[in-house]
Amino acid sequence: MLDTDFFHRWMTVSAALVDREADRLTDLDAAIGDADHGSNMRRGFAAVTKVLAEEGPGTPGAVLTLAGRQLISTVGGASGPLYGTLLRRTGKALGDAPAVSERELAGALAEGVAAVAQLGGAKAGDKTMLDALLPAVEALGTSFDAAREAADTGAVATVPMLARKGRASYLGERSVGHQDPGATSAALLITALAETAGGAA
Repeated sequence: MLDTDFFHRWMTVSAALVDREADRLTDLDAAIGDADHGSNMRRGFAAVTKVLAEEGPGTPGAVLTLAGRQLISTVGGASGPLYGTLLRRTGKALGDAPAVSERELAGALAEGVAAVAQLGGAKAGDKTMLDALLPAVEALGTSFDAAREAADTGAVATVPMLARKGRASYLGERSVGHQDPGATSAALLITALAETAGGAA
């Protein structure tokens, strides 16, 4: 079972990964976006770790709900609402349980990803964070490592895609040949989840 501490550590590991990869995310975003994805995500997850330490939410669902709310209020552009919705909806789906199973997390995360798709109006193949999240959620039923591999593969697979949603879609054919920054940061979130699970084993 995955307890509150597990989810707190997931967010802490996510923040560390985002901080480490922020310059790369910004470089990716410079090619097809506003060149601020890395700095925005770094600021948002730093705020998440701070608020979690201060408020100490008592359930897995509460951890993710608070983290999502913080991302919405601190991350600029579309990423704040999208990542905030992902975590808040996942947290809501987990409810008030003091601990959840891997299967319950997979189901809740699937609800969170569906909420992101609804909010952004995107689907698989549109060159967005969903291209990492959708395969990751599907693979999560197998293992955390399988989810990480699926997310990484999904992010890399955005390189030849034509962007159909988001800032990159304004570039048309010029968006082809660049890895999507949102899919890349989404893969970091799943990598952090797998690393947290590995450390808990």
